[in-house]
Amino acid sequence: MMCYWDGIAHFIMYLLMISRITERKAYRTLGLFWAGSLCANMSVFIAGIVAGKCGSDIRPAFWLNFLFLLLPVRGAIKLFTRPKDKPLIGGYNAQHAQSMKLIWRPLDLVLALLLVVAMAFTILRGLVALDSPLEACTIYLSQYEPYLKDPVGYPRVMMLHYFFYGLPMLGAFVYGLLKPGCTWMSDWTVFFAGAMIQCQWAHVGASLHPRTTAPLRIPGDAFWSVLIANLLYTATPVLVAMRVHSNPYFFLKISPFPGQTGLPNSKEKDTKYKDK
Repeated sequence: MMCYWDGIAHFIMYLLMISRITERKAYRTLGLFWAGSLCANMSVFIAGIVAGKCGSDIRPAFWLNFLFLLLPVRGAIKLFTRPKDKPLIGGYNAQHAQSMKLIWRPLDLVLALLLVVAMAFTILRGLVALDSPLEACTIYLSQYEPYLKDPVGYPRVMMLHYFFYGLPMLGAFVYGLLKPGCTWMSDWTVFFAGAMIQCQWAHVGASLHPRTTAPLRIPGDAFWSVLIANLLYTATPVLVAMRVHSNPYFFLKISPFPGQTGLPNSKEKDTKYKDK
């Protein structure tokens, strides 16, 4: 499933970025999505090979994979340090948006609740990957996602990625929806959305693939519940990223500037760009 994603999704991203670069258009957001996707892809791929059943038969060609891991890491560092394509400082509208409590922002409230549920789901599957003896973990492994015990190592490594890296990010996004002025949300939500879509595509696709041993596939009686849970888990960070980019006023720094007082609520007069 990782190869399918590489050959289709990443290839399309490469073409789009090349097109935007040649046309001198902004490609920072697309680049962050690609970097998150490829970082997750290669980190799980390399660690899964070493930790899985093929870890005792490493060939010299395996070390070439580290080049494909360093490429998105280098690209992510460069993109994170580039000036942003959108305003960094907000004015009247940003001040008004940030004065509203979470209870008066129903969309943000729903997203925050979805993130909390995603955190609980992450903890459950992380504990399953760590062979926790808890009854809930045993039931989930045997009745819902037996693919997590596949000896190839990829599902276990992926759940540990979620547990140790994804869980803090989900918690940070909840904080970003509560605390106004978190300008980092616009970058990290896109990066994490790319990583999540790639990982979930590989995980769900592999658990349904006909070449996966039948006892490790999703049981028929739990098929729709597991599929819906994974789709919702995938969609949550994507929806957060879309929310941040569609209406970014809550996530901007407020800095009054001369002439701002008395301006009407208009997008044209609301923001200024920070010089870098």
